[in-house]
Amino acid sequence: MRVFPVLILIVILIAVAAFAGCSGTGTKASYSVDSSGALSVTCAPVTTSEQVLLSNETYTKSRIVLHTQSGDVVTYLSAPKQPKAAIVYVPGAGEKPEGHEGRMLHYAEAGYAFLFVDTRGRGEETGGIPFGQQLIQQDFTKFKAGEWPQYYLSICDLVNARKMLSDRFSVPVYAVGSSNGGRYAAIAAGVDPGYTGYVGISTSDWGILDAFTVQGYTGDPIRFAASLEPGTYLPKIAPRPVWIFHNATDPIIPFDSGKAFYDRAEEPKTFTEFSGDHGINSDVDSRILWQWAQIYATSR
Repeated sequence: MRVFPVLILIVILIAVAAFAGCSGTGTKASYSVDSSGALSVTCAPVTTSEQVLLSNETYTKSRIVLHTQSGDVVTYLSAPKQPKAAIVYVPGAGEKPEGHEGRMLHYAEAGYAFLFVDTRGRGEETGGIPFGQQLIQQDFTKFKAGEWPQYYLSICDLVNARKMLSDRFSVPVYAVGSSNGGRYAAIAAGVDPGYTGYVGISTSDWGILDAFTVQGYTGDPIRFAASLEPGTYLPKIAPRPVWIFHNATDPIIPFDSGKAFYDRAEEPKTFTEFSGDHGINSDVDSRILWQWAQIYATSR
């Protein structure tokens, strides 16, 4: 009689299968958008491959590729051995990793890890359609069909980037973005409570929701438009801190737009005018690092 051994084997196999279905690798990606237009995401786990580009006593710089279910996303990480905190940096249009070489070293010297994310559609190393009318139309079609818009995939990329840094360093991680990148970073901080705070530089809402409203749209188009606007998510970041930097003579995104964007955030929040014109620069870096020095002065 071999009935009992066979039954035991079946029970074991069922238990193993059930356990595998509950593991992180079995997470199925999904999203929802509520009646106010706020996006919620469940992001599928990613795998990574890393190439060390430079390593010395100050920091290590690596090219890390996030292998997602919808394509590869390229990032660049500079980090000291034991960072006090970490940054997921979302660049604006035209920003290249090599333009941040000095900045990445500067942050590492101050004790912070800096991850540059080449977001989808920027025309650099990560594929995708640039943000604009074509993407909005394509993404709305996917939204109506219950498929994943590229815009939402980009937010999941930033969620997974934060998870990667949290797992690697076990330190606070901030979403930081400049210009267009500040818009993506605000949404990522709003949907992912794992982010410690948000820093937006020379940024604002897109204005898509206002444009749709003026044109008389209602229902799903308005809900979709609201889901794209970073201002929808600013109140959701509280009680985590929000820092907004804007120049009074910004030639690309008007100062008043930046101030209106800031006004949508809840406390604690800080608005700072900086020297320069548009986008992150050394004055912004100095102000960020000074602020974080007050928070992490005793961290090692």
